[in-house]
Amino acid sequence: MAHRATHHKGRGALTNPASRFATTTGEDFDDGWGTIDQVDDDEGRPSTHLHRDPTRRVISRNESPDVPFSASINPYKGCAHGCIYCFARPTHEYLDHSSGLDFETEIYYKPEAAALLEAELRHPRYRCEPITLGANTDPYQPDDRQLGITRSILDVANRFNQPISIITKGAHVTRDLDLIGDLAERNLASVFISLTSLDNDLKRHLEPRAASPAQRLRTIATLADAGVPTGALVAPVIPMITEAEMESLVTAAAEAGATRAGYVLLRLPHAIKHLFREWLAQHYPDRAEHVMSLINQTRGGADYEATWGTRMTGAGNYADLIARRFTLACRRAGINGKRFTLDTHAFRAPPAAGDQIGFGF
Repeated sequence: MAHRATHHKGRGALTNPASRFATTTGEDFDDGWGTIDQVDDDEGRPSTHLHRDPTRRVISRNESPDVPFSASINPYKGCAHGCIYCFARPTHEYLDHSSGLDFETEIYYKPEAAALLEAELRHPRYRCEPITLGANTDPYQPDDRQLGITRSILDVANRFNQPISIITKGAHVTRDLDLIGDLAERNLASVFISLTSLDNDLKRHLEPRAASPAQRLRTIATLADAGVPTGALVAPVIPMITEAEMESLVTAAAEAGATRAGYVLLRLPHAIKHLFREWLAQHYPDRAEHVMSLINQTRGGADYEATWGTRMTGAGNYADLIARRFTLACRRAGINGKRFTLDTHAFRAPPAAGDQIGFGF
């Protein structure tokens, strides 16, 4: 399928390729009316469309040995931050949408998330374990400012003493500092802020609607000052694009108050490999070939290799060098000494609405 690669203000993807599950496909062509590049609003950018998600369960589970959690909640499907590298993009294809612009503009939200979570936590077979918010898409993406679904989930967690770990690049996580701080006082919350670059111009192309680097560092400082265990996730590390900043990012995060850090090497599953190549050709044509060559070196000669154990870090000499550099940077910054281990023993289900308590009848 052919697509015209066009930069849209405030969006990361340049095209909207068909889902790999689509039974029919189309092809853009110029019919003389000049409508190919037409967009949905007056500011020259595709509009965001919100859809109610009819999910019946909110806790997802995984058995991957590459991630330090098995339970997660994603309040949203799709993400308006528009990060071109987002590994979650292909999941939008299960909704008959594209991994490209659709992922950034067709956003599904879960208004019943809090009620569903409460029901799952009350289930007799539920056994408490930390739940991660933001494992797939950002719980503090732009539309959450109005929808507030993430805050409703935190409110349930607070009432149940349910431990929560948050991963985000959204600065408005501090809006919920009252709840997060309350949880953290009982060792029930930790937050990792995703850091990719300290370069504002690069950020605008790479993560067009995410918080600025300075905002994210201020967010780390605000959380840390409030006593919330706070870390930084340097992700993704992109050869020849963000890789040179790795040590600076670790140092800046530590100086802001982060006490842990992790990293992920760029992942390009499914359609992302094509979207990322388009992005490189648009923004870094002078080094695109070299970038992909280095990526291929870490992925067994391919754009992506999904083997457990190496899919997050890559393999080979170049990947090993990145790992050594990151370890040394953390050591120099004095972080990564103690893991965040949240309390799972304080969990309790509060009385349900309407329960008669304290009178013996």
